[in-house]
Amino acid sequence: MDLLNFENPVFTVYVIAASLMVLKVMGQGWMTVHRMLKVGGGWASPEDLRKGLINKNPDPSQLDVNDYVDRSRRMHRNDLENVPAFWVAGLLFVLADPVLLLAKALFYGFVAARLAHFVAYATEQSHEVRATFYTVGSVIVIYMAVHTLWSALV
Repeated sequence: MDLLNFENPVFTVYVIAASLMVLKVMGQGWMTVHRMLKVGGGWASPEDLRKGLINKNPDPSQLDVNDYVDRSRRMHRNDLENVPAFWVAGLLFVLADPVLLLAKALFYGFVAARLAHFVAYATEQSHEVRATFYTVGSVIVIYMAVHTLWSALV
């Protein structure tokens, strides 16, 4: 456990990258809420049509798919499908005691790939563009998992 403290620069880099990803995931949820409020729709559940402080004039059309809202919801789902694996693989990678330069490249590379994926999705780029950034992040996580597994086995 000597590796899991701020005296270990690899752990510090991991903490920075992991924290940025926490902010990204949580921020995406808030972006979805903002978009729902902005358009007054894109609600997800029938009970959202109950009259309240936010929804003063409920209308069944508020449950219709709204691409502006749903795009943010899809980006959030995508984060939830990818970022947790980074958190786990990254922390295990710290325990493998990698070289600092490699850790920086992988941790910050993942953050950059996810941010690029966000921009590509938010600006309605093609699947091929989004998939490129997804692939970069995925390969990084897979590499960290294999590196850690190898370190544990030898």
